[in-house]
Amino acid sequence: PAKQLKRSSDIYISIISSAHEVANKGKYIAMVTSYVESEDPKKELQPAVKFLGDYDADFFSVSDVFVPTTDGTADNVYVTGSYDATTHFENTTVEVMKMYENITGEKLDLNIS
Repeated sequence: PAKQLKRSSDIYISIISSAHEVANKGKYIAMVTSYVESEDPKKELQPAVKFLGDYDADFFSVSDVFVPTTDGTADNVYVTGSYDATTHFENTTVEVMKMYENITGEKLDLNIS
């Protein structure tokens, strides 16, 4: 959690494996994500990386995060923001549900009746 690491934002870890058809049996792919808060973003992730233990290789990148300038209701142009650091897509799901409401004027009902 951010508070324990003296950060403003949490660090997220997501792990996938052969059960997801993305890695060889016995191997795992871990994604460690967060928002950049310093001049050394790779170092910021080290507490989470250490938690994972030994690993074969790593790939590191920093991506800008974009947000729409309007909600689209005025001009009927609906744009989502970039994916954020959360690896479980909670914020993205909320954004898509809000966009559905803006487009249709109705809340999206995901209940099966």
